[in-house]
Amino acid sequence: MDKETDGRTSHGFGCAAAAIVVLGLVALGAWWVQDFVKGFDGYGQLEQSGRSGSVADPLPAGATAEYEDGLDVTVSVPGREPDGRTYRFTVTYENGTDQTFRLGGDDVRDAVATVAHEAPLVVRAGRSFMDAANGESVDWSGQDMRVAEAALMPPLGPDETRTVTVLVRPERAGTPVTVEVEPPDASFRETAYFEFSLG
Repeated sequence: MDKETDGRTSHGFGCAAAAIVVLGLVALGAWWVQDFVKGFDGYGQLEQSGRSGSVADPLPAGATAEYEDGLDVTVSVPGREPDGRTYRFTVTYENGTDQTFRLGGDDVRDAVATVAHEAPLVVRAGRSFMDAANGESVDWSGQDMRVAEAALMPPLGPDETRTVTVLVRPERAGTPVTVEVEPPDASFRETAYFEFSLG
């Protein structure tokens, strides 16, 4: 009787161990397939929970755009400067990938813009889905723009963080602002959109 009990117990442990191994292999296979699919569609895709960060569903100020490959971009909540007309916010890039980025591209003159789709970092008046500002405007020019361009130009290596300060003056209180962030990439990098009002 003891031999029969011992045999059933050993058989039960063997089946349990085999089931655990099979489940582990299935989980590993599922992870591999998911990672393969991510690589197939490009690691430059936004991977958000909640709002997508697309042109039709922009992120609010204070949110982070998360890319599949580990690059994160955060646009801070704007704060009013002492002059009462100027607003300051930051764009922070956190490189959790194994590659180096040239956030401003190859030419400092093309690093930032105030017109939709014209640069790796665009700050413009208007809603995200509108290329034209419908009479709204924000002033981001001169020395403030040059400082942002210079901050984008040095390479951003793996595990490094870079913060770019943006100073803008809206034409009037309540002006909607869209920030477009599209870090240059050798293959593909989806544009992240942020939208908020100043004042």
